[in-house]
Amino acid sequence: MKTVLVVDDTRENLEVIGGVLQDQYRVRVANSGQRALKAAKSEPQPDLILLDVMMPEMDGYAVIRELQAEPATGDIPVIFVTAMDSDDDEQYGLSLGAVDYVTKPIRPAILLARVNAHLELKQARDRLKDQNHWLEAEIQRRMAENELIKDVSLNALALLAEARDLETGFHLHRTQTYLELLMEQLQDHPRFADGLTGQQRTLITKAAPLHDIGKVGIPDQVLLKPARLTPEEFQIMKQHSRIGGDALTNAIEKVLQQHPDDERQDENHRSLEFLETARQIALYHHERWDGGGYPEGLSGEQIPMAARLMALADVFDALTCRRHYKEPFSMEMTVLIIRDERGKQFDPDVVDAFLSVQERFAEIARSYADNVR
Repeated sequence: MKTVLVVDDTRENLEVIGGVLQDQYRVRVANSGQRALKAAKSEPQPDLILLDVMMPEMDGYAVIRELQAEPATGDIPVIFVTAMDSDDDEQYGLSLGAVDYVTKPIRPAILLARVNAHLELKQARDRLKDQNHWLEAEIQRRMAENELIKDVSLNALALLAEARDLETGFHLHRTQTYLELLMEQLQDHPRFADGLTGQQRTLITKAAPLHDIGKVGIPDQVLLKPARLTPEEFQIMKQHSRIGGDALTNAIEKVLQQHPDDERQDENHRSLEFLETARQIALYHHERWDGGGYPEGLSGEQIPMAARLMALADVFDALTCRRHYKEPFSMEMTVLIIRDERGKQFDPDVVDAFLSVQERFAEIARSYADNVR
């Protein structure tokens, strides 16, 4: 049974209106504005309020303002029931947010019809609101599910590439964490702030595991060779950055071809941003600040920011990890090498960021060390 709160400072009016409604509704009454506000917030909370205007201390206009200012009562429909019957009075009452305006003396059939109509409207609005909440929750659930599937798929793809190189172990996790540390240090730096917003940092972190995806195209005799590569073999190994970049470029082009006018533009845009970030990292993380890297010999800020960050993270990991053909460098030696490459192999500001958190790098390297014999 729906609940109607009747607010009037005259007992006779409360009895008359209550008598009209009591056969169909649960009727609550209040004989002042302050009591009406308390009743509106207490259980059973009214589904509709019939509100007199002319009351002492707090009139109906003040009551409706208070009701609409509170989230708990702002959606309760209010019908003014008053002896003030001019057009201006009615217009003013409706302008305050009342859903209807009934003049006294009341006509029971009209009052009952108005109450019925507005309760049905409220019920329809509530159903629509609940449905919208459900739809929003379902959209969020499906988006989270899609993100999870994407993350699992991409990590599986990255791990597939890494699985061919038995020496990598925790390489993906370590380099991803190193990147997060560097971005944390640089997010407020004038040269990096615009490119390291919260969303962009998330994209870079998620894209990082794909940096060596191109290794799937390197022959086993080169990729798995248990010794240093010859110059000829190293030229073959260097192709992995181009292979990975081309694969991700093709993925972007395929998305554009398959969904040229797709209604899910926001979702597609996020996917393309992710793929583009992954492409930049895979293709350019072996470029050097001084222009002596590969595959395109880019220099300075021609190298995308994400790739410059990945370059240091990747080299730090390579230096500090054991390989079949070398022992790990000490932390002290690794720091010396990276510091010496400031402005040569690495962006100077990225090196400075690394130096400020080198102990945290060392802790991650120790905590997630590979067990390579």
